[in-house]
Formats: sequence, C-alpha cells, structure tokens
Amino acid sequence: MTNKQKISVVIITKNEAINIRDCILSASFADEVLVLDSGSTDNTVQIAKDAGAKVIETDWIGYGAQQNRAIEQSKEDWIYSLDADERISDELANEILTVINENSFYVFDVPRRSLFVNKFMRHSGWWPDRTRRLFKRNYAEFTTHEIHANLSTAFPVGHLQSHMIHYSYRNLDSVLEKMNRYSSGSARDLQEKNKGSLSSAIAHGAWAFLKTYFVKLGFLDGKHGFILAIVNAESSYYKHLKLYFLNSKKDLNQS
Repeated sequence: MTNKQKISVVIITKNEAINIRDCILSASFADEVLVLDSGSTDNTVQIAKDAGAKVIETDWIGYGAQQNRAIEQSKEDWIYSLDADERISDELANEILTVINENSFYVFDVPRRSLFVNKFMRHSGWWPDRTRRLFKRNYAEFTTHEIHANLSTAFPVGHLQSHMIHYSYRNLDSVLEKMNRYSSGSARDLQEKNKGSLSSAIAHGAWAFLKTYFVKLGFLDGKHGFILAIVNAESSYYKHLKLYFLNSKKDLNQS
C-alpha cells in the first residue's frame, strides 16, 4: 500500500488583507499553507496567521524568483502555487487530492474562471485560461520574469478539469492600477531583448484589441468584452511605449 501524498499550498503576498483570509481557507485541504509576505503595511500577516497559515516575512525579489523562494521554504513533496486573489474550489481540491496519489503526471495545469470588474468572462482569451500550478518538487520551477512568470517544466503536463476562481479585477480602480504596474514590469522584462518604438507600441496595441475582441471572441462577452479589449490594447501600447523610453534613456546614458 502506497503512502498518501502530501501537499503544500504556497502564496506570495504584499498588502492582500482584502484577499488573504478567503484564499487561505480555500486551501484548507492542504497539509501546509505557506504565506511568503514581502513587507505588507496592512494586516495581511496577522490575518494569514489567524487563518492558520505558516507565515514567513521577507523582501521582494520579483514574481518568479519569489515563487521559487516560497517553494524552497515549503515542506511537502507536492506543491500548488496560489495567488492571493485566487480561490481553489471544492471540486478542484478533491481533484488535486486524487491526482497527486495517482502518479500519472508530475505537473498539472488548471483552468481559471476570472472576474473582470463584475462579470466572470467566458471568452476574450480569459477562459479556460489554463495555467500550470500543481507539481511535484523538482519537476518544475518558475521562470524569473518580474511580471507573468510561468511554471516551466521539461515533463509532460496533465490537465485538471475543475477550475479555480480568480478575482483578478474587482473594480475599475484595480484595472487602472494593474495596467500601470504590469506594463512597467513587463517593459523591464523585455528590455534586454527588444528596443521598442512608437510604431511598435501602436501596432501591438491595435493587435491586442483585434485579438481580444475578434480572434478570442470577446464580442460574445458583450460590453465587458469590448471594455477588456480596450484595456488589453492600452496595456500592450503602454508596455511597448515604456520599453521604448527605458531603452532611449539607457542609450542616452551610454552616449
């Protein structure tokens, strides 16, 4: 008889008081819930402790590197990486506990059902939005991108069927805040590979709108699909415009 496999859920945080309690409770099926906090100034840390998580306070070294740091600090063989604004559904929790004891795959992706302001999107590239999150230790690690790091593996990837819930944008303020923060971080991620230009920024912005609204069937999401297409266009435009100015500044400093 094989031993029951154990799992750690790891969560990285900074100022996630609005999210962290429900996030941790959704992971209560796990043998360990580990929160790696990087300088929260709200009561994220205390809420996490009260909810039953192990909390480690540390500095911030970028999204991917921070995820790998959390993985190193976790104790179980199986790991699920969960963002603070995500929730593991009961169906997904049961599926996770099943597959980690089957040894059919050592890395799994999972579909995400994501909220845009006040609507869960069904198109626009937001569903099923599969992302790798469940893996056995030493079979995968995160890339070191500052923004949108992903779980990299050389092994076959299994596909979980149950979804997790993603409260990605609760209101318009969060849309604008993330647009600015993500475009800045993404520009830095691209800086060594791409110079950027105004024409490139315009072209990328236009393509992002067309891709979201038409190719990814965003028009089927109604008004929200149109708004999201504009947001994606602006995000792509600003990312490449910031890239252009970053490299222009670097060239000026070197001249």
